[in-house]
Amino acid sequence: MTAAIDLLAAPTRRRRRRPSVTVVFALVVLAVTAFAVVFGGILYPDAMRQDILSGLLPPGTPGHLLGTDELGRDVWAMTVAGAASALIGPLCVALGSMVLGIVLGTLAGYERGWLDVVISRWTDLLLALPVLLAAIVVSGVFGGGYWVTVGLLILLFSPSDIRIVRAGVLEQSARPYIEAARMLSLSRWRVMFRHILPNVSTLVLTNVMLNVAFAIVAFSSLSFLGVGVPPGIPDWGRQLTDNRAIMFDNPAAVVVPAVLIILVASAVNLVGDWAGQRLSQVGKTL
Repeated sequence: MTAAIDLLAAPTRRRRRRPSVTVVFALVVLAVTAFAVVFGGILYPDAMRQDILSGLLPPGTPGHLLGTDELGRDVWAMTVAGAASALIGPLCVALGSMVLGIVLGTLAGYERGWLDVVISRWTDLLLALPVLLAAIVVSGVFGGGYWVTVGLLILLFSPSDIRIVRAGVLEQSARPYIEAARMLSLSRWRVMFRHILPNVSTLVLTNVMLNVAFAIVAFSSLSFLGVGVPPGIPDWGRQLTDNRAIMFDNPAAVVVPAVLIILVASAVNLVGDWAGQRLSQVGKTL
């Protein structure tokens, strides 16, 4: 009887494991975007080439799918080539802040005591700072620059990662398997990073994906304000600020990068939620 029930339930389980149409669409968006990040600069090495005689051509012009801006730069070429600048920085921000979160959050949650107090007060201080305003001020003082912005956002994004990892480590530290590991006299580093950390991996992955989405928006906002990406480099946020004056002459020059920022950030969020749910289901079955 039990075997028959399992056979009947198997198709249902398989259907549940399949991603929804929305998630599939998000995966396709991320795959296409990844292709543009890797090969955009190769396909359009001269994306910022100017041709004043071809300025403000409308979308659909032969040789210019999305038209040109007022300097005669091809909007399609700038958009494809700008994917790398728009996404590599946010990926570095999300991964870098999570590395800080893993190290400091694990130490704070496992060691506790004075170390937990110091790390917690540090995260409280950073959380009190408005991210974009702090980034603008610091970038202005140090002269801005792409990687200066990346490093600054890593620091400003890390408090939420530290808190999430710390909470997960605190919850795992009270479990019997950790007590057993301590009784076996395993080293602290082995207990923290070989036993506890894998059990908070779902939290880590979900938060990384969420931070990527937030960092895409933050980076684009800073580029729009002229802080993140310097002139002369193709970037979606930079396109918005450079082309807002020609919004009514060639709307594609502004609408396309704006839609891509929203679309890619939403796709990252959807895939992150789906991956987190799948990992949670796998953990429960194990």
